[in-house]
Amino acid sequence: MNPLIVPIVEQINKQLLGKEYQIKQALCCLLANGHLLIEDAPGVGKTTLSHALAISLGLSYNRIQFTSDMLPADLLGVSIFDNTSGQFVFHRGPIFSQLVLADEINRTSPKTQSALLEAMAERQISIDGETYKLSDPFFVIATQNPLDHSGTYELPDSQLDRFMMRVSLGFPSIDAEKRMLQGHSIGLDNLKQVINPEQLKELQLGASQVTASDPILNYLLALVQETRVNSKYPHPLSPRASQAILATAKAWAFIENRKYVLPEDIQAILSAVVEHRLRHTNQQGGQSLGEHLLHSVNPLG
Repeated sequence: MNPLIVPIVEQINKQLLGKEYQIKQALCCLLANGHLLIEDAPGVGKTTLSHALAISLGLSYNRIQFTSDMLPADLLGVSIFDNTSGQFVFHRGPIFSQLVLADEINRTSPKTQSALLEAMAERQISIDGETYKLSDPFFVIATQNPLDHSGTYELPDSQLDRFMMRVSLGFPSIDAEKRMLQGHSIGLDNLKQVINPEQLKELQLGASQVTASDPILNYLLALVQETRVNSKYPHPLSPRASQAILATAKAWAFIENRKYVLPEDIQAILSAVVEHRLRHTNQQGGQSLGEHLLHSVNPLG
């Protein structure tokens, strides 16, 4: 693993015991300058992971609890008339932070969900004819409960596509949960800043400079093309998905301390990048569609 990444992963893994792979996935998404969706049952550490990342990376952090009665203004901010100046003054909402946790995003209405679209895509918001730039860096980590839980709204395709990766933490192993009960988890209060935002941007630059050879690009394109010609995939992958696969594969190679992408890097991140785009509820022979796609395309051509 890249020596610059090791202390970050090790620290967060002391809080989220036994979740090193998921921590690396989350870091991969942030290094690729994307937004992350975490889908899982309540109580498995989704909120803890986002807060631990913010502390370790030295990012300003806001947690927004989405509810059924939440309005876009509660997220973005609102203009209020100032009697002293005789003008409307914009009061910034919690979206103005470097790392924003959109907690239980699928518990709010589609109208409020859509308020995130411009922020996630353009890194800015527009209110009352004025455009406001968001923080740099700017990341959204959204959590959602499974759709079979009560009070949830399915995220529309346009919203899902804004998330570069979707990951699931899952339940801890028996050993990890026992260690947690024994008090071996260090707690958020004991986490320390490992790097600062400027160093994070340098890591992002390093990840973007990882090279991908023609055979690697051909393998990536073969995977994408398979979803477009095979009727087993009802939602073919878009060019934006192709870009996301390449960016995250480069970031994964960077985390593994390499300056070039291997087929294994694409295989490591593919399901997390494509599953929510292919619609994870569909399966082929007991496999998720992402797994089925991997087995359908030979990396050697």
